[in-house]
Parts: sequence; C-alpha cells; structure tokens
Amino acid sequence: MKRLYRSTANRMICGVCGGVGDYLGVDPTVVRVVWVIAAFFGTVGLWAYLACALIIPEDTSVR
Repeated sequence: MKRLYRSTANRMICGVCGGVGDYLGVDPTVVRVVWVIAAFFGTVGLWAYLACALIIPEDTSVR
C-alpha cells in the first residue's frame, strides 16, 4: 500500500516535491518544475505547496 509522505532524503525546502515524486514514481525534479510553473501562473501553486507542507506527514522511516 502506497502512502504519501514528505521526503526526508530528497528534500529541497520541505520535502513535498520529493514525496510526491516518490508517490507518483517520477523524478522529483519534474514535480518541482511543474510546481514552479504553477506558482508563476497565479498563486495557486504557492498556496498548494504550503498546504501540502502542513498537511502531508513527514517520512520517519529510515531507508
């Protein structure tokens, strides 16, 4: 069963993009680029990132 967590190993700011990338099975860099583009085309991307950083739990498992 897959669960969405903020990444502790692949993080730049809060680990949201790393966690979403791991969950979707894509490179976290692609997720970061999409999130930056969304932030430039309105503030929805920024607000979505902040909401995810607050809501998504941090990955506490040691890999």
